[in-house]
Amino acid sequence: MLFNSIDFAVFLPIVFAVYWMIGTERRQWQNAFLLLASYVFYGWWDYRFLILIFLSSLVDFLVGQKIVNHKGKGRKYWLWLSIAVNLGLLGFFKYFNFFIEEFISGFRWMGMEHSWETMHIILPVGISFYTFQTLSYTIDIYRGKLEASKDPISFFAYVSFFPQLVAGPIERAKRLLPQFQEKRRFNYELARDGTLQIIWGLFKKIVIADTCAIHANYIFEHHQEVNSSTLLLGIIYFLIQVYCDFSGYSDMAIGLGKLFGFRLMKNFDFPLFSRDIPEFWRKWHISLTSWFVDYVYIPLGGSRYGLWKKIRNVLIIFLVSGFWHGANWTFILWGLFCGLAFIPYLVTGNNRNYVGTTIAQGKLFPSFKELSGMILVNVYICLSMVFFRSSDIQQAYEYFIGLFSMNFHPFDLGRLNYFPLIILLFVWEWLVRKKDHGLQIEALPHIMRWSIYAGVIWMILYYFGNEEAYIYFQF
Repeated sequence: MLFNSIDFAVFLPIVFAVYWMIGTERRQWQNAFLLLASYVFYGWWDYRFLILIFLSSLVDFLVGQKIVNHKGKGRKYWLWLSIAVNLGLLGFFKYFNFFIEEFISGFRWMGMEHSWETMHIILPVGISFYTFQTLSYTIDIYRGKLEASKDPISFFAYVSFFPQLVAGPIERAKRLLPQFQEKRRFNYELARDGTLQIIWGLFKKIVIADTCAIHANYIFEHHQEVNSSTLLLGIIYFLIQVYCDFSGYSDMAIGLGKLFGFRLMKNFDFPLFSRDIPEFWRKWHISLTSWFVDYVYIPLGGSRYGLWKKIRNVLIIFLVSGFWHGANWTFILWGLFCGLAFIPYLVTGNNRNYVGTTIAQGKLFPSFKELSGMILVNVYICLSMVFFRSSDIQQAYEYFIGLFSMNFHPFDLGRLNYFPLIILLFVWEWLVRKKDHGLQIEALPHIMRWSIYAGVIWMILYYFGNEEAYIYFQF
């Protein structure tokens, strides 16, 4: 079930009404209903997926109890059981065919033929997200940072919570699970802000991302037939598509959480206004970046053992992140490409220059240095999108060859008609860059504010058409 679908437009009001009718004094009944609603939401794609999320939840709930009740090596045994089950399921459904195909290619390269066959494996929606979410639970219990849950309904509801189930944010148990164990009272202001954030997310998804996708898809599919100017336009459109699609989903997830009395973490912090590469990765897909730092980078040694090991650990993080995004060499190259851009900042000690600050803080316009940095960041990220979007290495190679062939004939003007709306979006995001979302505009006069709300809703209805899946559902 997609957030931008008629099905969800029917599903949400029913769930919202029943949830609050149950009453705040019946927290367990609310949690049980949320669990049921989340399973209906997830099973809408394919009811067979429910077996996997139930198994993952059950294993980690039981493992959490076992870790608490054992000492010494027994605790580590149960932790490794959780890791093996979760990564085993993720590895099979996401990477089995990739490795089989690579083995076949390797033997064929050596002149040997094998009759191994790949299987028709359907990638369960959201498995990469809820796997990391449940893994963080058992790891935090093992580290002594979290108590094991004794409430299976709350825990299962936490794992399957439908607003953020299929594409994040990847919520840690120590942050979200306690919210299921507390009484939740309806907060009008929170729900109002959540509704506005949902509308803003829908705007970015339907009006911006889905329209950019039309142009980006055409250009990538016809990359051998178009000139360098159009290829450049293709990667710009694709970057905007990915940003508005995924940040739009995150806005909707956070907004939906607010409707039900939950506060989810911020997942995007206007990353395209970043002044250097490290700042970009601190502001893009924040929940995944922080997950890799806490559960991969720090266990590898983090920044404790000298420069070369820091470089090694950073490259491992980016390579693993690339492979997390998909079972394709293009994603691994994308991770390496992004990691190499991070290394110079690490070597020079400039990787934390802009922590906790906003670009052009206290000013309307950025300085020349800030503007230059922002342009360089976006150019590099645009180039990385060639790997991210290409179906294989050959297509990525051909795209780069065409892009740098210097065949800069004029743009296809028909593909520029949509750019004024994109420029308007980013001008608006620049003005609200210190806010949580684009419709947090309470300071504006009443008439102006409601005119903006009406205009955004009108554009959503005008552009609404096909129910396009979110791009991160494939990961």
